[in-house]
This record gives sequence, C-alpha cells and structure tokens, in this order.
Amino acid sequence: MTQVDFATGVARNLAGEGFAFGSVCSAHPDVLAACLRLAADRGAPIMVEATSNQVNQFGGYTGMTPADFIDFARGIAGQVGYPAEAITFGGDHLGPQAWRSAPAEEAMEKARAMIAAYVQAGFTKIHLDCSEGCAGEPAQLGDGLAAARAADLAEVAEKAAPDPERICYVVGTEVPPPGGARTDEDHVVPTDPLDAAHTLQVTRNAFLDRGLTAAWGRVHGLVVQPGLEFAPAHVHAFDIRLPDLLWPALGAHPGIAFEAHSTDYQAARVYPDLARRHFAVLKVGPALTFALREALYALSHIDRWLGSDAPHLSEVMERLMQADPSSWQGHYHGNAGEQFRLRHFGYADRIRYYWAQPEAQSAVASLRKRIDAQTLLLPMLAQYFPACVLTRADALRTCGLSRSAALIHANIEAAFAPYLDVLK
Repeated sequence: MTQVDFATGVARNLAGEGFAFGSVCSAHPDVLAACLRLAADRGAPIMVEATSNQVNQFGGYTGMTPADFIDFARGIAGQVGYPAEAITFGGDHLGPQAWRSAPAEEAMEKARAMIAAYVQAGFTKIHLDCSEGCAGEPAQLGDGLAAARAADLAEVAEKAAPDPERICYVVGTEVPPPGGARTDEDHVVPTDPLDAAHTLQVTRNAFLDRGLTAAWGRVHGLVVQPGLEFAPAHVHAFDIRLPDLLWPALGAHPGIAFEAHSTDYQAARVYPDLARRHFAVLKVGPALTFALREALYALSHIDRWLGSDAPHLSEVMERLMQADPSSWQGHYHGNAGEQFRLRHFGYADRIRYYWAQPEAQSAVASLRKRIDAQTLLLPMLAQYFPACVLTRADALRTCGLSRSAALIHANIEAAFAPYLDVLK
C-alpha cells in the first residue's frame, strides 16, 4: 500500500473519481487500532488528524505533543498491519482557538509555536483555523482578519517545515465548532456559494500580500458547511436530493476541493454523494468513540449477567464526569435528568474526554479481563451487539484479538466502514 498524499487525493476527487479521505480525528488507541486495521484489510488510504486542543506543544488534553502523537499513531499502525508511512497526518483547527481567552497576540504567538511543532513533526495537511475571536474580540471574526491570521501561520509553517513542498493547507472561516453543534437546532444552513468564493479570494489575497505565492499553490481544501450536523440529541441528516450549489464557488480556484466536518452519524449513502460534490475530506471522530462507549456499556451489561458485583461502567464514568464537569458543561442543557442521559448517550459524546483518566482505564481493564475469562453465550451477545458486529468480531478473533477487544473493535469498525466504502 502506498500513501495517497492530500494533493493527490484532492486531484482524484476533482477529476470525478469519487475519491474522499476518511479522516479519523481521535486519539483513543482502540479507535485508531480499529480504523487502521480496517483500512489495512481494505487496502485503503486513511487520514489521521489531531486537533489543537487535543495535541499541541504543551501536550493538549491528551498530554501529547505533535511528535508524540505521530509516534503513537505509527506504533498502533505497526501493531495492526497498516504501513505507518502510508498514513496522511492532518492537523485540525490549528490556530489561536486553544488560547482564545487570552489577548490576540498572546494567543497567536502560541499558535505560531504550535504550527511549527506540527510541521516539524511530520503533519502534512494543515488546517489553518483563525475564525474564532480572542479576548475582547467578537466570537466569530470576519473573513479579512481570519485570513490575515491564517496567512501569518502559513508563513510560519513554510519556514519551519523540513520540506515545505510536502505541506498542503486547508482554509475556511465557516468552520463548525469542534465536536458538533452545542444545541439541537432543527435547521442547518449550508454555506452560501458567494461566501465560499469570497473566503477563498480574501485568503488568497492575504497569502499573496505576504509573498506566499508558492504556499497558496498548496492550498487544496476549503472547509464549508454542506448542510449536515450533529448536536447532543439530534442529527441533521444531509439531503442528497438537494442540488449541488456549492461547487461553482471553486471554479476560479483549481486544485481546491471541499472539506466536511461533523459528518458523524450520517446515513451511509451520504458519503459517496458528498464525494461526488467534491468533498475530498470526510471527518469523523465522536461517532467512533460513541461506538466504543456502546460496546463498553454492552460488555458491562453482560458482565452483570455473568454474576459480577462490580459497578456498571456507567456508574464509574458518571462519578468522573460529575467530579470534573468542565468537558461537558456548556454542551449539554436541560434539566438534571436530561443532562444525565446526554452525558452518557449524547451524540456529542463528551464522555470521550474521560476514558483516559486512571480510574476509567482501571475499570475498563478489569471489565475486559472478566469478560475474556468467561465463555459467552451467543444469545447473550446478540442481545447487545448486531449480527454484523458479531460476525466481524469472530473474524478478528482469528487475528489474535481477545473476545472483548474483538467486540469493541468490530463495533468501531461498523461506524467507520461507510467512510471507506466511498472508495469502492
């Protein structure tokens, strides 16, 4: 398997091949292992992305620097048989966002150091996101200032990269909030084609004003809102019957395709349709850790049927989320009961921020050890896992996975498979 670099993938998409990268935005080892193994089985290219909150020069919430993250992902790739050199690594929402509570120049200085760390580590697809305001600024900046800051960071990347020719940029100010919408709005407004065209023109001007002509030639992606979204309790489904009104916005900018964020939880038929509409990157993250949580909770139910007196895993996670509500407050609303249910079952999947805590890891490891020590009846498994997951889990057992790992990975694969089906 050879790497399909970002520029080549975009070219294939624009040529009408229906190509699109399935872009995995997660740092959970089970998620990465499951997705990389499935891509290896399919002989499919894959993109692995990290966000500025997740991974940065200070460690982010994962505790990993950009170089750490690449080593981490490549290590998992080696374990599951995916050639590490074939992964396209992307940096997502790279800008001052992680430090937006600080004054703009302070936040931008940290963003510059982060961009340098990303490109020096080997990330080649760089999303320049300067759309959100810093202290004392509007929540959302206009195209002009956002473009100027994006060009500022691109200049840093050009100077810091070991080989600037390998860097490809993604721009765009109409960027959905990381992790999905905060509220369950019934209507999602697609990006206006005139706004998309204006963003590209303003950003091009900002690059050229800094003498970044060569760098502008390596801008290959524009983030827009195609008309889909997920929120805590609602998925706004993309309507494939709608006419393609966005494509003309790219007419004056050959070599640039669209990137779609928040594509989690859509029907399988949506992804090839988005590829046809020249969306060359289809990002997914929360849907994969949602599938992880589904499998773990199912195993915890089975654990109870097997006679365990250990607390259900949801009780452990609820205690952790209540002890530190910073990762879900502001995302979940309603009364106490509604917030309780969303903490565990919300599409926003804010519970994903707690799996790395020592108590959670210990509880999961103990659960998996108990499950792997038992003989499980098929009817009991069928109560909690669909037939396709059980079939795939049996196949994964032949690869040496334990029963619990096979079930968890098969459930994650089921969520990721539609992104690879686009490449059929």
